[in-house]
Amino acid sequence: MKTCLSFRQIEKRRKTAAVQDTTAFAGAFVPREASWTAPALWRFWILAFMLVCAGNLLAADVGADFNTANKLYAEGKFAAAAGAYEKILQSGAVSPALWFNYGNTEFKLGQRGRAIAAYRRAELLAPRDTEVRANLNFVRNQVEGPVWRASRWEEWLGALTLNEWAMLAAGVFWLTFTLLAVRQVRPAWRLRLRSLTFSLVLLTILSCAGLSAATAVHFSNPTAVVVEPEATARSGPFADAQEAFQIRDGAELAVLNRRNDWVQVADGSGRIGWLPAKQVEVLPGA
Repeated sequence: MKTCLSFRQIEKRRKTAAVQDTTAFAGAFVPREASWTAPALWRFWILAFMLVCAGNLLAADVGADFNTANKLYAEGKFAAAAGAYEKILQSGAVSPALWFNYGNTEFKLGQRGRAIAAYRRAELLAPRDTEVRANLNFVRNQVEGPVWRASRWEEWLGALTLNEWAMLAAGVFWLTFTLLAVRQVRPAWRLRLRSLTFSLVLLTILSCAGLSAATAVHFSNPTAVVVEPEATARSGPFADAQEAFQIRDGAELAVLNRRNDWVQVADGSGRIGWLPAKQVEVLPGA
């Protein structure tokens, strides 16, 4: 026989059940959050540690390969040394010393165009390196025929790398911003800081303009270096086009256009023609 419950007893049971359900519902999320956060944090640190170790191992491997290539060069095994340097470059590792040594190796093999291209890439990374500049000019002097040369202002912009231009512009900008903030905090100093503020604002404008110009030259004014003993520039981007002029190994040319596997170039005398892309190595601007 069932016992009848009063209204108060029914309400009391409902409230007790509701409290138990709420506790169970809330308890279902608290352990998940605790059990999820700790392993995730450990996985993050383990992954970071593994990446650091992998980077160190990769750097060690590149260093060992670089030393092996240098040893081959010292032994006069230039072809093997060139292959070893190319293997390092294909792995994605770059440095001025790597490109410089690779350029020396190609020059020893008689590949003036490839040597110039390598020196040019080293120069992009270390524009004020005197040894890179000396070797580049030495090989350039052996190239026959009219070649393209960068203008004075492009050489001036190339005195700094893009990263250096960016760091200079950012540094001057933040100095100017700090000085302007000081002028707001200390109004009494405004008169004494007027000349310095004007100089920093002007320097900020000039450095930002230099960064913009260097970026435009780097990405908009590519050059090509002939890497074949002799190449024939044609009037159009196809093999049956009329011959325009002959150009020799190591010639540096301004790139005007690209179409499929052809590159339109101009030499130092203003002659324009199309060369197969496989006969040149295209480099970014200064």
